[in-house]
Amino acid sequence: MTALFASELDPVASEWYKRNFGLEPAGDIADVDAQDVPDHDVLFAGFPCQPFSIIGNQEGMRDARGTLFGNVERIARVKKPKALVLENVPQFVTNRQGEAFRWVVGALRRMGYHVFWKILNALDFGLPQSRRRVFIVAMDKPLQEEFPWPAKNVPMRPLADLLETNPHPKHTASQSIRKSRHTRHRAVVRPAIWHENKGGNVSSHPFSCALRAGASYNYLLVDGERRLTEREMFRLQGFPDSFEIPENVSAARRLTGNAVAVPVVEAVVKSLESAYA
Repeated sequence: MTALFASELDPVASEWYKRNFGLEPAGDIADVDAQDVPDHDVLFAGFPCQPFSIIGNQEGMRDARGTLFGNVERIARVKKPKALVLENVPQFVTNRQGEAFRWVVGALRRMGYHVFWKILNALDFGLPQSRRRVFIVAMDKPLQEEFPWPAKNVPMRPLADLLETNPHPKHTASQSIRKSRHTRHRAVVRPAIWHENKGGNVSSHPFSCALRAGASYNYLLVDGERRLTEREMFRLQGFPDSFEIPENVSAARRLTGNAVAVPVVEAVVKSLESAYA
């Protein structure tokens, strides 16, 4: 597939998208005339998850960001792509009794699309990151059976393969943070990513919990000692080392926290292609 158009509100994300893909994203999608979007076969969209996430206030459609699917619908009605692939956090399905989810599915069906959805975890597609996301696939043709969702049988890549051997000392947590973590928790595997949740509970796994754009700076620590490097965060999302990334921790955290897990999207796209074969 070839990307024909992209829209991104974050100027830093736009810069790195252009550097890596050679396509400069338009700004706010709300300011883009649907007629100015090139004709296309598949529309991909990951509208803001914050209104639905368990980390946020879960205000759903009461949060202005929760209604941004309207721009996807606006473009789809004009351009009539063969298919749409949408992504969001799992809570999108259940938030406020599924209010927004029903709205999105209903809108797609009213446009004549056949809609399928499933919650997929990056852990099942080879990445050492537990990242559950709902994928909604809408097609302009009916299927005899359920959408051929990708098989979840890819062995998890060992966390050690993704970690850098000599990370810069700037990533080391403060002595007080390290002491606090080790006082409250003892890991049974190594290497491990230690995770502190909103309640202050610490756990560790041979994989990372979901990367988050707005998480605490010390939300995830390698073996309770240091934060993830910029390259490690991108690796956890499945980006190859050939992908150019910002040498700025804050920017890398924001970009990877808002990104999709590459192998999961790749698998969904292959399933979509097979459904149209």
